Amino acid sequence: MTAPIAISMGDPAGIGPEIIAKAWKARRKAGLSPFFAIGDPRAIETLGICPVWAISDPSEAGGQFGKALPVLTLSDTALSEPGTPCVHGARSALMALEMGVGLTRSGAACALVTGPVSKARLYSIGFSHAGQTEFVAERCGVSPDNAVMMLAGPSLRVVPITTHVPLASVSELLSVELLVARGLSTARGLRKNFGIEDPRLAFAGFNPHAGEEGAIGREEVDIIRPAIERLKSEGIDASGPFAADTMFHPRARATYDAALCCYHDQALIPLKTLHFDEGVNITLGLPIVRTSPDHGTAFDIAGKGIAEPGAMIAAIKMAGEAAARRAKTTGTAK
Repeated sequence: MTAPIAISMGDPAGIGPEIIAKAWKARRKAGLSPFFAIGDPRAIETLGICPVWAISDPSEAGGQFGKALPVLTLSDTALSEPGTPCVHGARSALMALEMGVGLTRSGAACALVTGPVSKARLYSIGFSHAGQTEFVAERCGVSPDNAVMMLAGPSLRVVPITTHVPLASVSELLSVELLVARGLSTARGLRKNFGIEDPRLAFAGFNPHAGEEGAIGREEVDIIRPAIERLKSEGIDASGPFAADTMFHPRARATYDAALCCYHDQALIPLKTLHFDEGVNITLGLPIVRTSPDHGTAFDIAGKGIAEPGAMIAAIKMAGEAAARRAKTTGTAK
């Protein structure tokens, strides 16, 4: 029997509880695999969106999923007020994340979906990682350099080669080795999680017009092209560098399976423009499946019943599909 999907609730003062509850309500229409939330059941119960069933073990989730949202209860948590982030909520979010990773690594859950958190609040309680991706990678024994953040929607997948760093630092951080590592991890991840046997990777240039043969910067000549040639020598279908302003129209998107972009906004602006309500963050390079809705806590609308659950639904669906592909490939179902 396939294990259920674990969802860490994220900051309970944010929209995590609401979008998880709405995802459960949409479970049949969206074709979602059984899942359970990790956190304080009261954060969902007070919203009045769906029935909640407290469980003490993930194995109980399947039997309850059809009639109520199973919630694996954290101990010693204080109830958070929607829209009012506090230290108790940050601790609850971290506890849920830690538990979710452990349960997924052990096989008690087949995949992990992480709810939105407030990094500022996590930092206030001593969280030392750049984000949830880096935390999950460390707990899985994977170097942060080998854990690749991919943002995926129905018609576009993007990988930011550098992530949460100042734009002024990007050029000095780019290297042939980094681009090759990101390319290899992306190709493996597309095979493993999406079932794409011969993935096509397109690299965006760093400078306007992809540098104009070095006339507007040399990153394309000195870094990106050599990295592409090395990936080709290893059997990867890699192309570019392309001018970023021509990479994301429909005809261009049809020519590749993932676009690798030099910096955060170069990747996320087209993804969020096309798929704002259904974008999913999936971490490649991990021994487990981990996805997340590609948005934040939205404290300003928390508890008002107006949060859009599309990205959470898409994250759960993608996690279930990726876990099923991995199980089929390995011949095991956790």
